[in-house]
Amino acid sequence: MSLIILDGGMGRELHRRGAPFRQPEWSALALTESPHIVTETHLDFIHAGAEVITTNAYAVVPFHIGRSRFQNEGENLAQTAAQLARDAVEQSGKNVQIAGSLPPLFGSYRPDLFDVNHAAEIALPLINGQKNIVDIWLAETQSSIAEALFVRHLLRDDEREFWVSFTLEDTHPHTEPILRSGETVADAVAALMSENVAAVLFNCSQPEVMADAVGVAKKVMDTHSGSLKMKIGVYANAFEPQTEQMNDANDGLDAIRPDITPEHYLQWAKIWCELGANIVGGCCGITPEHIAQLQIALKYN
Repeated sequence: MSLIILDGGMGRELHRRGAPFRQPEWSALALTESPHIVTETHLDFIHAGAEVITTNAYAVVPFHIGRSRFQNEGENLAQTAAQLARDAVEQSGKNVQIAGSLPPLFGSYRPDLFDVNHAAEIALPLINGQKNIVDIWLAETQSSIAEALFVRHLLRDDEREFWVSFTLEDTHPHTEPILRSGETVADAVAALMSENVAAVLFNCSQPEVMADAVGVAKKVMDTHSGSLKMKIGVYANAFEPQTEQMNDANDGLDAIRPDITPEHYLQWAKIWCELGANIVGGCCGITPEHIAQLQIALKYN
């Protein structure tokens, strides 16, 4: 199975480029205040070698833009995010796929806030706004099995590939990799095996915890002979290690680790690929320079 290169962290890259980026809206601000920077950022990731780019819809949820604005504008903002990605692909002239971002519905790293009774009223506008434009669905930064499966079931009849990316607990060591809900990666992967999920990925966590998750995912898939063999992917972040007291992705801008240079990140990516990953990109703090390094070293060497 050939390697697929993803883009990097869209929100932090927008911030780095001077796009409007403040609490609580975060990256959603650029959709209306600086859409040209969104398109330019997508283009730079494409030129760096990304073969799949993800829409800038991550912060288009009530948690960030407020319930009233989401009810009035959420679907249109999601459509704008998808269209800006499509514009970038068309301008590039390259064969690049677009993943429609389906973010955590009630806040990143907060499995305790997931409310199945109100989840559809947030997820459906995101889906409806992007469905006529995107090529792949990506439920990303999922903290629990329940939320990932909920979103999967909403799109059960959609023929496009559905990818799930889990965020991992990375504040202190564990004997086995776990989600931020405390559920094991082994259980999470097993839960997806019968759901026609095309890829399981791990994102928005420290690079140091990703290798074990890839190894567990590969082992679970190998033991389910005859079941769908999902692709395995990683797009880690470059955040400084957090304490449990700091472990809320929405409190403020986390510091970026100076040691995760493009060259250093490549060394992590090589390990993930050796263990079975066939999708690699980056999350928060991973730039077009990082993606270019992955493309050159992993695709052509």
